[in-house]
Amino acid sequence: MTANALDRTAELPAALLELAQRAAAAGAAVLAGRNAAELGVSNKGESGDWVTAFDLAAETAVRNVITAARPFDTITGEEGGTVLPATPSGYRWSIDPLDGTTNFIRNIVYYGTSVAVADPDGVWLAGVVNAPALGRRYYALRGQGAWLEEAGRLTSLSGPVPGRTGQILATGFSYDPAVRAEQAAGLVGIMDGFADVRRLGSAALDLCLVADGTHDAYGERGLNEHDFAAGALIAEEAGCWVRRPRLTSPLAGGPSDDERLSAWTCAGTLELSGKFPL
Repeated sequence: MTANALDRTAELPAALLELAQRAAAAGAAVLAGRNAAELGVSNKGESGDWVTAFDLAAETAVRNVITAARPFDTITGEEGGTVLPATPSGYRWSIDPLDGTTNFIRNIVYYGTSVAVADPDGVWLAGVVNAPALGRRYYALRGQGAWLEEAGRLTSLSGPVPGRTGQILATGFSYDPAVRAEQAAGLVGIMDGFADVRRLGSAALDLCLVADGTHDAYGERGLNEHDFAAGALIAEEAGCWVRRPRLTSPLAGGPSDDERLSAWTCAGTLELSGKFPL
């Protein structure tokens, strides 16, 4: 490999992060225009699984930014599914245009646009979670750390304080009543040692709030890849212990509902890693 080729290889992850930031900002700009009269709410099947006109518009905005810059990359998204170019580069983007749709509908501030990109080996390289109602932008670059931009300040993230008093667990629950009942029953055991629990309604932001030390740990069953792709990398790069679910790739038609609902996504300090079921 030539010196120029090595330089280009070193520059690529940073360029991907910059593109992820622009794409997430485009989606977040759509969400920032929230208008209660134009939500266009419909249901995707489960009683609490909503989609709005803003989900769809934000995903279009994110996809347009990525495709304009890298037309040969594959994109998988919550609303638009998988778009596979005729000659794929091997790089793949996982996007959730509006994580926290129910919050968005109810005007609860915990929602945002999540964008992450993986290399041809499936290794997540860069991730961004842009939360416009909070005025926060979380992002991470593999091997280079995680940061929070807020009110013009840039903060390097280092995760929660180990062993502190009054630890808080964050979690979420399935839309499926039977699965939700199992989760509620199991929460009693997981809560042992925690002072309290939070359910904010956005997996991407829950993972970011572990990264910035607000939550001490987060664990939830049933997430899709687009829910955790960016947030898990951000938590990991902040030095947290992270467990991603081993799910069949969207490129292979997965995962099934049973596979997804049985798998945990978790993050926290290493001392809390044993709190969650395998």
